[in-house]
Amino acid sequence: MTRPIPVILDGDPGHDDAIAWVLAKASPQLKILAVTSVCGNQTIEKTTYNAQRIMALIGLDVPVAKGDPRPLIAEPIIAPVVHGQSGLDGPPLPEPKTELSPLSAVELMAQTIAESEDPVTLIPTGPLTNVAKLLLAHPDLKQKIARISLMGGGIKMGNWTPAAEFNILVDPHAARLVFQSGIPITMAGLDVTEKALVCPEDFRRIREVGNHVAVTVADWLEFFYQFHKTMDYPGAPIHDAVAVAALVKPEILTMREMYVDVEVSGDYCTGCTVGDWFGTSGHRPNATVLLDIDREAFVDLLLEAVKTYGEEPK
Repeated sequence: MTRPIPVILDGDPGHDDAIAWVLAKASPQLKILAVTSVCGNQTIEKTTYNAQRIMALIGLDVPVAKGDPRPLIAEPIIAPVVHGQSGLDGPPLPEPKTELSPLSAVELMAQTIAESEDPVTLIPTGPLTNVAKLLLAHPDLKQKIARISLMGGGIKMGNWTPAAEFNILVDPHAARLVFQSGIPITMAGLDVTEKALVCPEDFRRIREVGNHVAVTVADWLEFFYQFHKTMDYPGAPIHDAVAVAALVKPEILTMREMYVDVEVSGDYCTGCTVGDWFGTSGHRPNATVLLDIDREAFVDLLLEAVKTYGEEPK
């Protein structure tokens, strides 16, 4: 039997981060070693609290650490219009059961990677601040990072500006450092995640599973969909879960090797992920860019994930 992939979950939860973590915890292909928070969808205090509450909901007992309150250079940007004032509005959640590590997010990452017998895969689903700081502070650990499977960017579109996706825009300097690191990258950008739609009929299927996690996920989907419904989406795009699906069910995805860099300044294109679609730059590909997804198989993956949760942990 293949050994599970050791992973660190790094995010700014966020409804789609939360659902991504539900999927990760349910996947036998993954072994979650640690959780770290980053500022993005909401302030670092709120995303950290949300991370701890999600862990309590899904019974995830691993070290968790708080990231810095701001990006490397840019001013913070938050997204209450999408995720609410708490960053995870909607259903009530249990209070945290796992205390914060005394280590910073970066130092917990470093310790976890250094102590792991196997190379670790990072799954960042928020701005790339923690990952960039890890690479700056501990360049010796790069060889022990197997892959970075991230949600961020978009080769053909943005969502927070015409050119930039939110996670990359929040900390473009961090994103550039990560893409230029030489570590294998899987990029789940808007090109694919906008197709990872979970629709109202799917909400009902998930709710009907009936356990506490399934009902909460259905409630999260209902809340998350309200914002997207105003823009005529037929469902809620669960962006961050695609970064997990790429590791546990890659056969449902279409991908292309490509060189990707990040624009860090400009009047219109700050935070843009520039993909060398035709290889005109002369650079070798540095990312596996996800481009399409079997939507029905993705929904089935989420449905099977929530079925693995039984009674609510005491």
